[in-house]
Amino acid sequence: MAKKKVLFVCATGIATSTVVEEKVIEYCKEQGIDFDYDQRNTASVQSIGNDFDLIVSTTQVPYDVETPVISALPILTGFGAQDVLEQIAEALRS
Repeated sequence: MAKKKVLFVCATGIATSTVVEEKVIEYCKEQGIDFDYDQRNTASVQSIGNDFDLIVSTTQVPYDVETPVISALPILTGFGAQDVLEQIAEALRS
């Protein structure tokens, strides 16, 4: 089975998406889930979003894409972070 591809996005593609990316990678590694990933700004979702299996975003994605989008804000705030990490892991398992 091919590895799933995750796109991590935030407004600039640098700051908050890096924090979320590191936490998701660490959590998924603990769960035995391996995946490929890229990190970009939100604007890139319009052109490349459908090339991924999952988009994890710290900001609103203002584009219509077929790829499921999971809000990663709880990972940044800590409130509901575990639920979001589990939701991401489940999406990568299916």
